[in-house]
Amino acid sequence: MTELPTGWTIRRPTLDDVPAILEMVHASDIAALGEPDFTLDEVREELTGPNTDMSRDCWVALDGTGRIVGWAYPRNNTGLARDFAEIYVWPDAGEPAERPLLGLLMARMPERAAELGHDVYEVRAGAIPTEKQHIEALTEAGFTFLKQHARMQMKLDGVSPAAPEPPAGVTIRPVRADDETEMRRFHAVIEEAFRDADHPAMAYGDWREQFEAESGVAFDEWFVAEADGVIAGALQSGGNGGDEENDEGWVKYLAVLRAYRKRGLGEALLRRAFAAYAAKGRAKAGLGVDLANPTDAASLYRKVGMTSLYRANVYQTTVTAAAR
Repeated sequence: MTELPTGWTIRRPTLDDVPAILEMVHASDIAALGEPDFTLDEVREELTGPNTDMSRDCWVALDGTGRIVGWAYPRNNTGLARDFAEIYVWPDAGEPAERPLLGLLMARMPERAAELGHDVYEVRAGAIPTEKQHIEALTEAGFTFLKQHARMQMKLDGVSPAAPEPPAGVTIRPVRADDETEMRRFHAVIEEAFRDADHPAMAYGDWREQFEAESGVAFDEWFVAEADGVIAGALQSGGNGGDEENDEGWVKYLAVLRAYRKRGLGEALLRRAFAAYAAKGRAKAGLGVDLANPTDAASLYRKVGMTSLYRANVYQTTVTAAAR
């Protein structure tokens, strides 16, 4: 592991560090993307999310003045055999902390694998293609390129807040969040629809725990598509895509069962969500898409007017669980 400059230190974060971490993350985002893409609530959620222990899994790096210039943490909300290694550093000024933080995080991964009961553990990491130093550090640590994701967005000016008419024979309505049976069906549609994609399956209880830990869940922005008397599609909104002013509606999951695809359900769900966001005064709608998705979801998003803000590379390696 590369040595830190004289006077620099690494320690565990606390929730008191959240504002300083966010300042550093915003600097990183602006350098890589041209604008911030993270919020105060999201920093807290990452530090306290499922299967994350700040006292064992997270680190911050401080320069000689005591300023936080780096942050490392894992993300595995499902508990399955896939983790995500996140590293942020202050552009230029924080770069000496990049490899030390990555080294600490990767040394922790075999322990996390054992604690979660996995003999072989997949670890992923992301990087904007222009983040050359980060990509070099990941490559040195054994990561290889896997695929790309795209961050997509559209402006909602001109979008009517009135619910658009769905295709014939299809009903689009908000989910009945107080109906346990319907919530289980909503979750099952997501899991079944994503079965042929690179999506880690999540049990119903874990899925509930994940969204209940999020700030500001709005069930009036969650929709189901009914066709032939069954719920055949689901759209789950969540978070705000990193938008500090909360003027972006965020599509977290869009799912349509295989037998009901090519019938306009996905487009109808999106347009209903966009109308709901517009009715609340949101200026934008956003989402992230796996460009390797076999359903070519990005084509649908472009069809409804979304464009790509940026692309991010995804890298992958595997580790073996530490001895139990």
